[in-house]
Amino acid sequence: QGAGPFTVFAPTNAAFAALLTELGVTKDALLANKPLLTAVLTYHVLGSKVMRADVPLGRAITPVSGGFFKIESNNGLKITDGRNRVSTITSTDIQASNGVVHLVDKVLLPADKDIVATASALPDFSILVEAVVAAGLVSTLQGAGPFTVFAPTNAAFAALLTELGVTKDALLANKTLLTQVLTYHVVPARVLKAEVPVNTAITTVQGQTFTINSSLVITDQNMRTSNIVATDVFTSNGVIHVVDKVILPK
Repeated sequence: QGAGPFTVFAPTNAAFAALLTELGVTKDALLANKPLLTAVLTYHVLGSKVMRADVPLGRAITPVSGGFFKIESNNGLKITDGRNRVSTITSTDIQASNGVVHLVDKVLLPADKDIVATASALPDFSILVEAVVAAGLVSTLQGAGPFTVFAPTNAAFAALLTELGVTKDALLANKTLLTQVLTYHVVPARVLKAEVPVNTAITTVQGQTFTINSSLVITDQNMRTSNIVATDVFTSNGVIHVVDKVILPK
């Protein structure tokens, strides 16, 4: 009821009923859990007035509680929340004296997994997770960030072993090389697909740069190319993009 202005993404009764089923809790239990309720509700509120026409499509949107989500135009406006769940905006620009309301058909939830936990939950990144552990980078990638990680698949790592003529054990045992390679895949900022600076040198945590073109092809310091095959996997401390080839610094 404050001065605002605010933008509220308002879930319908049906959206809340679906959430109770998804979380396996009763309405009374949810309403009694004030910290969770506050975190979820404030994740639906922006500290400014954003009309439908002004939505920054594809870019990170930060609610008053922190975290982020994105809105894209795909057969209507769709929100991807911090847990990579998708909600549809069913009605827009409902005017209020202190802001604007947009209706959503699914309750948005803030991220509950960091980069390491997110990668660990996806079977195609098991070698990447092994490598992060071997390099001693787990605590770094569990830090506040935000980070953008270009995550090679297991197939990408298998191809790298062939390219370098080494075994997985040998690569994992070479901590210096492993750390250089892994930190070359990390950018010390949150960069969603829509925010990628095309054909511009992007500086990594490792210190060297790579470029990404408009077709989402990465060119590394050795002029090797890798394709970004999936984008915008959200985590609590950044975003993951999936790549089909390990990129290498000089």
